[in-house]
Amino acid sequence: MVKQIVKFYSLPEPPKIIIYVDKREASSGILQELSGFECTVEEKFLVVGDFILSDRVVVERKTARDFLQSVIDGRLFKQMQNLKQNFEKPVLLIEGQNYGDEDRVNKNVIRGALASIALDYAIPILWTKNISETAGLIYWIARREQLDEKRTVAVRGKKKNRGVKEAQEFLVAGLPGISTVRAREILKHFGSPLKFFAADSEEIIKVKKLGKKTAQNIKEILEKRYRGK
Repeated sequence: MVKQIVKFYSLPEPPKIIIYVDKREASSGILQELSGFECTVEEKFLVVGDFILSDRVVVERKTARDFLQSVIDGRLFKQMQNLKQNFEKPVLLIEGQNYGDEDRVNKNVIRGALASIALDYAIPILWTKNISETAGLIYWIARREQLDEKRTVAVRGKKKNRGVKEAQEFLVAGLPGISTVRAREILKHFGSPLKFFAADSEEIIKVKKLGKKTAQNIKEILEKRYRGK
């Protein structure tokens, strides 16, 4: 009689989707909503953004009221600049459509802020109706990044003291429409910030993916006489 030997092979575990959530989002109900998806949610004190979904994607979540308040108190653009300086593909997510007391600010100011975020900072703006839609969108972005694009995810630690290289990138990335990634392309092309600042518009345009309008805006900022008080 021949004995049949049966070998059992364990199937590999499916890859886990990890979402890092800022601890200040705990009271928003987002953790409960994300628990309905196949992902691991970890609370952290995040230096930049509210949700880290990959090594290049961070999401800043604002309710419509918070967005309006951030426009009024001036913190909005500082937050957008921090997102661009620390992540390649930041996203602004605005939840809801009720701004609250809209009489505090002209509607054109809101439109101007949205236009600046989309064009000057090149940050996409996504809108959701409620926290349930927010959780779903965050999950699917994380899924696309980590499963489809095979991206890793890691928390950015406390900001380090910048070396010369980082300081050069920071200096160039301070110009409107220039992300840290684009600043690196500029520095690779010119070799130093000084050569970049001295270049004319035609030379600046030669940098990969840097358009004519952006080049002209940069030259205007660098050359226009400062008129302080």
